[in-house]
Amino acid sequence: MKTYDLVGIGNAVVDVITHADDAFLDNMSIDKGIMQLIDQDRAEQLYGAMGERVQTPGGAVANTVAGVGALGLQTAFIGRVRDDSLGQFYAAAMTDNGTDFVNPPVADANRPTSRSMIFVTPDGERSMNTYLGVSTGLSSADVPTDVAGNAKIMFLEGYLFDEDAGKTAFREAARAAKAGGGMAGITISDPFCVERHRADFLQMIEHELDFVIGNEAEIKSLFETEDLEAAILNTANLCPIMVCTRSGDGVTLIRDGERVDIPAPARITPVDATGAGDQFAAGFIYGLATGRDLETCGRMGNLCGAEVISHIGPRPERDMMEVFKSEGLV
Repeated sequence: MKTYDLVGIGNAVVDVITHADDAFLDNMSIDKGIMQLIDQDRAEQLYGAMGERVQTPGGAVANTVAGVGALGLQTAFIGRVRDDSLGQFYAAAMTDNGTDFVNPPVADANRPTSRSMIFVTPDGERSMNTYLGVSTGLSSADVPTDVAGNAKIMFLEGYLFDEDAGKTAFREAARAAKAGGGMAGITISDPFCVERHRADFLQMIEHELDFVIGNEAEIKSLFETEDLEAAILNTANLCPIMVCTRSGDGVTLIRDGERVDIPAPARITPVDATGAGDQFAAGFIYGLATGRDLETCGRMGNLCGAEVISHIGPRPERDMMEVFKSEGLV
């Protein structure tokens, strides 16, 4: 059986990215700067309205897994796609990037492969319109025990909590990894996801997970407070490792009482903010998987997040290992 440094489980979403101005967003009734879930008809309408498109395999945890794989670790991703053109593209692209895509496309699915239409405005903000399609059917049957049980780190996507079957698969994957001697962690996904599942999130963070990653809005939402410092400390009291990203203000990391506050890298003008949090997580998890200290993990995360906002698309274009070397981190 193959041992993986990182296994991710989440929504397998094809990102379809284009540039647009604010007037276009207004005309199409697109809310700027947020992710909203849409139905199939709306997905087809927005896809048809897009100009020049860039198509990439996406999904938050899938992006993180790909980033870790690009740094040379053994990775796998658990997710569902339909056996249609987008699903075939997704599975092939993940495999071509060096990540094992362990679930073959589903031939008899009654919904198409998930896709997110992402409109990037000149200020770098991305407005994401996501149709989850076949991803919502993910269940325990899609989680191979020999994969989850041989993961050094299992990384889970909070959006899976929106379906009971996904929630069960999520918990079983985490338990299988830990039973095999690995770690399990979560990306909270968004504050609205927290609002829908706060009690479940808190229970799992406290009792079943080794690390949690969220931005300041998500961490505050866990405890229904505007006091970020209180929310950070409360989260750290529940989980061995707490990571709170704070955009231009850097990142706070706490592990077993050790706290590190790391400023953001030199500010750059973002071309596309898509994937910034996902690639921060990739750098952080790479550091965690290779035994780096807490500050180095955070600095690696910051560098990966800064790289991905410098271009279109949610995955790194530069060799991040060379970047780490230039910064004296490896």
